[in-house]
Amino acid sequence: MSDEIKLFDTYTRSKRLFVPLESGKIKVYTCGPTVYDYPHIGNLRAYVFADILRRMFEFNGYDVTHVINITDVGHLASDADEGEDKVEASAREQKRSALEITKFYAEIFKQNLISLNIESPTVWSVATEHIAEQIALVERLEKLGYTYKTSDGVYFDTSKLSDYGHLGRLDINGMMFGARVEENREKRNPTDFALWKFSPKGKKRQMEWDSPWGVGFPGWHIECSAMAMKYLGETIDVHTGGIDHIPIHHTNEIAQSEAVTGKQFARYWMHVAFLSVDGGKMAKSLANFFTLQDLVDKGYDPLSFRYLLLTAKYRASLNFTWKSLDGAREALSSLRERIAELGDNASEPKRELVEEFRGCINDDLNTSEAIALLWKVTGLPIDPAVKKATIAEFDKVLGVGLMNKNEVDISESIKILIANREALRKEKKWEEADKIRIELGACGFKVKDTKKL
Repeated sequence: MSDEIKLFDTYTRSKRLFVPLESGKIKVYTCGPTVYDYPHIGNLRAYVFADILRRMFEFNGYDVTHVINITDVGHLASDADEGEDKVEASAREQKRSALEITKFYAEIFKQNLISLNIESPTVWSVATEHIAEQIALVERLEKLGYTYKTSDGVYFDTSKLSDYGHLGRLDINGMMFGARVEENREKRNPTDFALWKFSPKGKKRQMEWDSPWGVGFPGWHIECSAMAMKYLGETIDVHTGGIDHIPIHHTNEIAQSEAVTGKQFARYWMHVAFLSVDGGKMAKSLANFFTLQDLVDKGYDPLSFRYLLLTAKYRASLNFTWKSLDGAREALSSLRERIAELGDNASEPKRELVEEFRGCINDDLNTSEAIALLWKVTGLPIDPAVKKATIAEFDKVLGVGLMNKNEVDISESIKILIANREALRKEKKWEEADKIRIELGACGFKVKDTKKL
C-alpha cells in the first residue's frame, strides 16, 4: 500500500511507526472551535495541520474518516469549569441569541477552511446535537463509580485513575488549587472536572437541558468523547489538536473515555504548536490576533498563509509577521509562474521524485523538506510535462494551489493608484511615483517597470 509512516505521538513523546487499527482505513478526530467569536489565524493553523495529515494518509492510499466537532455549548471562560459559558457571554454582549451566535461563527469558520483549501471532514459533529449521547456517557461513568455530585454539577473523580495526567506529564501530587485549575472547595481533587454543570439557581440559560441530575448543560470535555465514540468507535487511530489542549482537555478526554470503555481511546495523539505574534501567544483574550479576513483585506491570498505555515514543522512554534507573509506570497507566486511556463501538455509524473516526496511527508509530515524538494524539482532539466505532472502530485498533499494562475482581481482604488503613478512617471516625478510604488507593495502588488517614460 505505501512506504512506512512515522508520526510523533505526544502520549509517548516519541516518533512512532504508524500502524492503523484496520488495514486500509484510518479514523481521525480533530478538536474543533468554540464558536463564540471569529477564529484567528493561530486557531486555523491546527486545521491546516490536520488537513495535511489527512491528505498524507489519502496520498498513501488510505480511506480516512475524519470528524471535526463544533463546540456550541459548555466551554466556560476558564478551561477548569469556572466562569461563564463563552457562547452565552458573547450572545449577551452582542444582544443576539446563542443560536444566532453559534450559527454565524460556525459558518465563518467553515468558510475560512474553504479559503485555505482544507478538505471538509467526513462528519461535522455539533455538541448541542448530541446531548443525549453525552448524558448517556455520564450515566455509564456514574454506574462505574467514577462520578460525584456537588452543588454546581457532576464531576469526574480523577483519583480513581492511577495514570491520570500522563499525556501532559502532570505532577498530580504537587498540584494545588490556583495552579492549573480554579479553586472549587467542593471538588475532591484539584484535577477533577465537570461532566455536567447545573444551570445557576434563579437564572435561566439560553442553552440548558433536563438530565437525571438536574437542569443544566454538558461539560466541555465530555462532548468530544461522546461524539468521537459515536462516529469512530471506542478506539480511534489519531486524535489531533493544539498543544494548549494537552494538559486539560485532552487529558480529561482520555480519563473519561478509557474509564468507561477500559480501552485505549486514541492510539496516536498529535499536537500542533502555537502561531505567535511579536514573539508571544496569539489569543483572543490578549486582543493581539488577526483573522483570515484581515489578511484578505490587505490583499493576501489565503493560500499564501497556508504556504507560510507549511514552511515550518508543525511541532515548532511559528512567529507570524507581515514580512514573513510577504515572503510566502512572493514564493508561491513565483512557483505558480514557473509552473504556468511548463505548458498544458499532459504526462505521467516522475515516480522517483514522487517517492522522494512521499518520504518527506511520511516522516512526521515534514512539509518544510517537501517544499524544499518542490523548489528543487522546478529547476530540474526534465521534460516540462513530466515536471508539471510531478508537481501536481505534490500539491495533492500541500494543497497550495500550485496549478492556479496568478490572476488578481484589482480594486478600483488600486487602479486609481496605478493610474496616478503612471501620470507621475510621465511627468518625471520619480520620487512621488516611487511612494505610490511602495504603497502598492504594501497592498500586495509588485510593480515592474519595463522602461522609464
